[in-house]
Amino acid sequence: MAITGIIAEYNPFHNGHAFLIQELRKSGAGPIAVVLSGNFVQRGEAAILSKWARTKQTLLCGADLVVELPLPWAVAGAERFASGGVFLVAALGADRIGFGSECGDIGRLKQAADALASPLLHDAMRAALDSGSTFAAARQQAVGSLFGSETASLLSEPNNILGIEYLKALERLHASLRPFTIKRAGSGHNSRESAGGNASSAEIRALLKKGADVSAYLPADAFRVLKAETERGRAPADLAYLERGILAKLRRMSRQELSRVPDISEGLENRVEAAVQKARSLEELYRLVKSKRYPLARIRRILLSAFLEMDVSYCAGSPPYLRVLGIGKHGAEILRKAKAQSPVPILSRHAAARSLNRRAAKIWELENRAADLYALCMPQAAPCGFDRTNGVVVL
Repeated sequence: MAITGIIAEYNPFHNGHAFLIQELRKSGAGPIAVVLSGNFVQRGEAAILSKWARTKQTLLCGADLVVELPLPWAVAGAERFASGGVFLVAALGADRIGFGSECGDIGRLKQAADALASPLLHDAMRAALDSGSTFAAARQQAVGSLFGSETASLLSEPNNILGIEYLKALERLHASLRPFTIKRAGSGHNSRESAGGNASSAEIRALLKKGADVSAYLPADAFRVLKAETERGRAPADLAYLERGILAKLRRMSRQELSRVPDISEGLENRVEAAVQKARSLEELYRLVKSKRYPLARIRRILLSAFLEMDVSYCAGSPPYLRVLGIGKHGAEILRKAKAQSPVPILSRHAAARSLNRRAAKIWELENRAADLYALCMPQAAPCGFDRTNGVVVL
C-alpha cells in the first residue's frame, strides 16, 4: 500500500488543490494523507474556515486521512513549516510526498535545494544582509552569484520555495519519501486575479470578505461546506474581530517577553515595542513594524505568535504527536500502518492527550487555547472548548 502525503493549508480548499489530488491519483498515489494547518496559518492570519470545516472539505474532495500540523509549525516561515510537515508525513509511513510548484520539475528543485545547502552560501549572503536586504533577497542573490540565474529564479516563486524546503527537510530528516510535483495551473499563489475556473486562495478569501460568489473556484463538495459554515455564522473567520484584544495584549507585553517570540532577532523587539505603543489598528501596527529587512508576512507571524503566547520554547525539534482530524475511505488503513511505526503518539480522542509527555502536553494546551481565541474570529463568536469537544470527522 503506497501512501502519498500532502502538506497544506487549504485556506480554503479550491480547484487547484483538487487538481493536485487528481494528478496524484493518476500517477498511482494510493491512499492520500494530508497534514493540514490548524486554525491559524503561515501568513499570520486566522484561517477563513476552521480546521474541522477544512478537514471535511479535504475528505470530500479525495483525501483519505487528515492530521494536524501543530501551531508552532503552522505559523512559521517556510523552513520550519516544511520541516514539521515532512516529519509528520514520514511518521504516517508515507512513501511519497506530493506538492504543486511553479516550475513543475523535481530535478530543477533539487538543484536549488543542493545550492541552499552549500557551505559557500553564508559568506555570499553576508554583504547583502549587511546592506539591509531581506533574508530571502540576499539568499536569492547569493545563489545567483554561485549557481547561476536560472537556479536563483526558482527562489522568487512561493510554491517553488516551499517545494525546495520540503526537499531540504527530506535530506535533513533522512526521510525516504519520494517527492512528486506538478506544475501549478491558473492563478499564482497570491494573485488577485482569476483564470478560468481557477483563483488563488488569496483571491478567494478577498472575494469571500466582500460577500461575493466563489462557487466557480471550489469543487462542489468544498463549496457546500463553505456555504453551510457561512450560514451558521462560522465563516469567513477574520483576525479583525479580535483587533482591540490583540492590541491590548501586545501593549501589556514587556520587551523581554517580545524578545522570546519566534522569528524575533537583531533587536526587532525594540521596533515592535515602539510600534505597539503607537498603533491604533492592526494594519497600522503592521505598517509601523514592516521594513525592507522585515517583510509583512514575517511581521504578521511574529505579532500573532506574541498574541497567542507562543515563545521559542515551543518551536524546537519536531512535532511531538500526530493528531487525527479526519478519516475517509482508506484512512483506517493509513492509521494501521502508522501505528506500527510512528515515532510519536497518534491521538484521535482528546482524552488521549493525558498520556502525553511534558513537551507534547504543553503544545497540545497551546493549540487548545488558540482554538478558544479562534472562536472569537468567527462572525458569530463561539464559546470556549470548541477544540476539546469536536470529534474526528469521519466520512
